Amino acid sequence: MAINPEYIGKTFPPGPPYEVSRVKLAEFADAIGDPNPVYRDRAAAAAAGYPDVIAPPTFPIVIGMAASGQALADPGLNLNYAMVVHGEQRFEYSRPLVAGDVVTATVTISDIRQAGRNSLMTTSTRIETVGGEHVCTAYNTLVERGGAQ
Repeated sequence: MAINPEYIGKTFPPGPPYEVSRVKLAEFADAIGDPNPVYRDRAAAAAAGYPDVIAPPTFPIVIGMAASGQALADPGLNLNYAMVVHGEQRFEYSRPLVAGDVVTATVTISDIRQAGRNSLMTTSTRIETVGGEHVCTAYNTLVERGGAQ
């Protein structure tokens, strides 16, 4: 059974605030193999013009995946997560995420479509500070294999 197209446009409330920490940024940079010191060293980040260490460009996936759990688990969506693979990811920034930022993420299902036997679902996740400043929007496409049968 296909993903429920009635969910197109549905926005889920943000989860609890996420505090961006230097430790998590360094761990993420290590995990992706990026040695750039602006992700680990406050002095290097300051020399580059940042107030503290910054997040690698793909770090918002950590925040977005935590926030999208509510949407993906909604039984009315009819998503078989066991059959899901990651299709595409992109980010649009207003500014970098910086250690010390406290952010929330709001997930909207922006598209659901069929491609052959697969169902594709695209979400947009708006990440902003608890004060309402937009930092980044993450766009994610998931592919449910065989979901369009």
